[in-house]
Amino acid sequence: MNQQELEVLRSQIDGLNLEILRLINERAEIVEQIGKIKEKQGVNRYDPLRERHMLDLLKEHNNGPLNQMTVDFIFKQIFKTALKQLEAEKKKELLVSRKKKATDTIVNVNGELIGQGGPSFVYGPCAVESYEQVEAVAKSISEKGLKLIRGGAYKPRTSPYDFQGLGLEGLKILKEVGQKQGLGVVTEIVTPRDLEQALDYIDVIQIGARNMQNFELLKEAGATNKPVLLKRGLAATIDEFIHAAEYIMSKGNENIILCERGIRTYEKATRNTLDISAVPILKQETHLPVMVDVTHSTGRRDLLLPCAKAAIAIGADGVMAEVHPDPSVALSDQQQQMDIPTFDAFHDEILKFMKQYEVAK
Repeated sequence: MNQQELEVLRSQIDGLNLEILRLINERAEIVEQIGKIKEKQGVNRYDPLRERHMLDLLKEHNNGPLNQMTVDFIFKQIFKTALKQLEAEKKKELLVSRKKKATDTIVNVNGELIGQGGPSFVYGPCAVESYEQVEAVAKSISEKGLKLIRGGAYKPRTSPYDFQGLGLEGLKILKEVGQKQGLGVVTEIVTPRDLEQALDYIDVIQIGARNMQNFELLKEAGATNKPVLLKRGLAATIDEFIHAAEYIMSKGNENIILCERGIRTYEKATRNTLDISAVPILKQETHLPVMVDVTHSTGRRDLLLPCAKAAIAIGADGVMAEVHPDPSVALSDQQQQMDIPTFDAFHDEILKFMKQYEVAK
C-alpha cells in the first residue's frame, strides 16, 4: 500500500469519526427529550430493560468484525455518558446550585450574618426541660456576645418511651428566654401541623436528620419566610442532602443553612461519623452556608473541641453544640452535652484558635 492509498483511508476514518460524533450528539439530544418526558411522568430515567433491548438489537445486527463483547462495551459507555449528561444538566437547574448563583447566600438571624465569612455559633440544650434550665444556658450564651440559642421543644426519639419534649410549652419558654437575653431561637419542628403554630415563637426552623426527606415538611418550611436549618440525614448522600434543600428553595424560601451532623457508618467509637469533607463539597456545589453540629456527629464531650476546630479550619460557616446546666440529670443525650464551665472553656479555646488560625493564614 502506497502513501496515497494510506491517506485516502485516513481521510475516510476522519469522515467516519465526524459522522459518529454527529450521530452521538444527535442521540444525546433525543435522550434529553426522553429524559424530560420521563421527568414529567415521574419515571426513573434509567431503564435496565430498555438498555437490554437496545443491546439485544445491536447483537442481532452485528455482522463484525467487532465481537459482541466489544460492541456491548462501546455502547454501554455511550449509554452511561448520556445519563451523566442528563444529571449534569439537571444539577445546573437546581436553585441551590453554585452554578445557578455564584455569590454566597448570607442568612440574617437576629443580626447574626451566617455565611458572611467568620463562623457563627449556635449553642443550647438538647431539649427544653424547664424555664430555669434554658435561662441558665441562655445567660451564658448572651454573656459571650453570641446571638443565637438552640433547644428542642419537639424531640424525635428512637424509643417512643423516651422524653419527647414539652411541645408548645417548650416553644413559649424558648421565646420568653430568648427575648430576655436578646437571642434568636433555633428549634426543630417535626411535623407540618406544628409548623404554623411554632412560627410565632421561633426565628429559625430546624429540620432534623430524621426528617431530611420528610418532603411535606420541607415544602411547608419552604412556604414560610423563616430561615431553615436543614440537617443531613443519618445515611443521606450529599446529592440527596442538596435535593432536600432544593425542596425548600423551590417553594420560595432562599434562607437555608445546611448542617453536617455526621452520618451512620460501621464505626462505633463515635455516635456518628463526622463527614468533614462534606463542608467544602457543599460550599462548592451550593451557594448556601454550611454549619457543623459537633455534638450529634461525635456524641462525645471529649471530641467536641477538636472537631469544632476542624470544622472552622475547613471553612464551615458555623458550629453547633449542646449545653446543659447539669448534663448528668438531662432528660436526653446526657453524655454529649457540656455543662456551663466546660462550655466556657470550650468557647474560649475556639476564640483562641480562631485568632491563631487568622494569624497563620
